[in-house]
Amino acid sequence: MKAIVVARCALLAPFVEVLNDVGAPAERMLSRFGLPAHPEQKPNDYFPLIPALQFATIAQSSQGITDLGFRAVQRMHFGHMSDQLQAAVRHAPTLFSVLEQWCQLIQIEDNFVRYWLERHDDLLRVCNSISGTAGTLHLEHTQWLQNVMMVYVIRQFAGPNWAPATIAFEARYTPGPETQSRWPHTRFLSGQKVSWIDVPISLLSLPNPVKPAASGPSEREFQRIGTDAITSLKMMLPSYLDEGPLGIAEVAEIAGTSVRSLQRGLASAGLTYSRLLDQVRFEKGADLLRKTDARIIDVALATGYTDPAHFARAFRRMAGITPREFRENSPRA
Repeated sequence: MKAIVVARCALLAPFVEVLNDVGAPAERMLSRFGLPAHPEQKPNDYFPLIPALQFATIAQSSQGITDLGFRAVQRMHFGHMSDQLQAAVRHAPTLFSVLEQWCQLIQIEDNFVRYWLERHDDLLRVCNSISGTAGTLHLEHTQWLQNVMMVYVIRQFAGPNWAPATIAFEARYTPGPETQSRWPHTRFLSGQKVSWIDVPISLLSLPNPVKPAASGPSEREFQRIGTDAITSLKMMLPSYLDEGPLGIAEVAEIAGTSVRSLQRGLASAGLTYSRLLDQVRFEKGADLLRKTDARIIDVALATGYTDPAHFARAFRRMAGITPREFRENSPRA
């Protein structure tokens, strides 16, 4: 069973926002491609990337939208990044140190994305690629995100109007005239080996305009996403729980595999699908109880239970104590 490429729902939400603004049936389209509903309400949960690319491509053509990926990134800002990545940027002393950290910590956002730095004369090329997507069409939607997220980071140091001289796409894609007019001093390259933007070497020593704290978060505080199949499933499933738990056939379809292959993969890890789902529901419930003041009934609904009593029994079976006792005994995050 192959792993599922996943990314934070905060990166899907701007696409849905564009569709909502043009009156498109975004919720129905999300459901059609097996994507979680209301991603803007669960920014730190995860969605499967490959179905999302299909969703964006069909949405773009069916709604007559040009450059949907670009329109989505226009609605993004620095705050769409995970709290951990934002903290890394805020505590970095220079732009170059941020870029180095970014390459190490980006798997907080996406489990298969990779960034690295290459020197080219007086430019530093910030490259990125996603493994597991070879041959996938319309990668420009995610490559807009990958490139422009980096632009937003650099703007924290170089100012809000900074733009790279070049934005390169691995996809065979050329932005439309309207999009190019928004980046008048940037050239766009198509069909490159990887995606990248270039940064003048002269900018790398720019100091952080926000004085870094004496000590920032250590790397061990950052939680990277695993790339094995079981971890991918555990990261993805919580974003669906508020709609009712996914059946194994639905999960297999999203994962691009058969039910039988999914069951074999779980069995090799000593799991059944129902046991994995129980773990995911418990962990989401425990997280909400620790980190929020949500009512027990709301936690139950968020974890896929229609009856709080069923949630309480399932939680006690896993934790040995009731949800209320767990909350009372847990330090607040």
